[in-house]
Amino acid sequence: MSQFEFPPYDLPPEAEALRGDVRAFLKEQLKDMPSRKRALSWSGYGKDFSRALGAKGWIGMTWPKQYGGHERSYAERYVVLEELLAAGAPVSSHWVADRQSGPLMLRFGTEEQRQFFLPRIAKGELCFCIGMSEPNSGSDLASVRTRAREADGGWRVNGQKIWTSGAHHADYMIALVRTSDGETRHTGLTQMIVDVKASKGLTVRPIEDMAGNTHFNEVFFDDVFVPHEMVVGRPGDGWMQVGAELAFERSGPERYLSSLRLFLEFLRMVGDNPTEAERLLIGRMTAEMWTLRQMSLSVTGELQAGKSPAVAASIVKDIGTTLEQAMPKEIQAIARDDVDLSVSNPFTDVLTYLLQTAPSFSLRGGTREILRGIIARDLGLR
Repeated sequence: MSQFEFPPYDLPPEAEALRGDVRAFLKEQLKDMPSRKRALSWSGYGKDFSRALGAKGWIGMTWPKQYGGHERSYAERYVVLEELLAAGAPVSSHWVADRQSGPLMLRFGTEEQRQFFLPRIAKGELCFCIGMSEPNSGSDLASVRTRAREADGGWRVNGQKIWTSGAHHADYMIALVRTSDGETRHTGLTQMIVDVKASKGLTVRPIEDMAGNTHFNEVFFDDVFVPHEMVVGRPGDGWMQVGAELAFERSGPERYLSSLRLFLEFLRMVGDNPTEAERLLIGRMTAEMWTLRQMSLSVTGELQAGKSPAVAASIVKDIGTTLEQAMPKEIQAIARDDVDLSVSNPFTDVLTYLLQTAPSFSLRGGTREILRGIIARDLGLR
């Protein structure tokens, strides 16, 4: 079967049955949250919320019970993610750990790493960030220059990471570093678990964005010590591990629902009597989101079947972030004459925020150019 096929996948009854419970939980947890904060989507931070979600068993859902997981299906996990994003829940405290760091350790980590980290992640107690991007490297991960040199009992790390989402909140980082020089740029890379809070020589410097938020960070390593037991897998296997890890990051509903709060506020604003232009825009965006949902569900079905649909996930991410970025501009373009962005209300607050933030959507998780390069290579075009 070609990787460009998206076989239909319907959520089974046991997954859909979970939706009502999640909605009731979110209605209570988020009852006082304003639309502007809900618009932060999966960038919104809430440690207490993550702990409450963990107590419900909705973090680490697919993981083995022996590691604090719940052995639920990918379909059930999808329902929970979809409802969290639709409600604008503040999930960033556990998001990366649940989506990437935990699965990475399950697949490549040591038994000691699994036993220590996974139960705490599943309880919503640990926040992870990803140390991949570096200055002057863009999305070219093979150009990583942060270097780790072997020392007594571990490694000494020196270098810099940038655009590290959530590093200012994180307890741990999984960092991609160069441990040796191989025949190609892709060899000699290793992933390590770095204690962000306790490591001497590690400095986190927040980067303020146009909307006044500090989601991104610079991270500096000045002879930071990482014990041998915190290496994920074998030294030199980092590139292979990253490829598997990014399939989880690129295929979920977060890749087409980041602007959903604006769409909901837009629907409320136009009410029951939209203009012809509004009606056409609503219809087209609804159709695009429905299509992306079917594609994303298809990837979920492939993951449930034990496959690794990396190229299909790249397609979902590319098309999804294109929609997320277009939505604020297109809604602004047909805004009614009485819409004044200087006047605060749920619609204008969310629109203003997303106009400032949406340009970053095609950068996180791999730039559009990188994703299209992956797709082109699979087609044999490069």
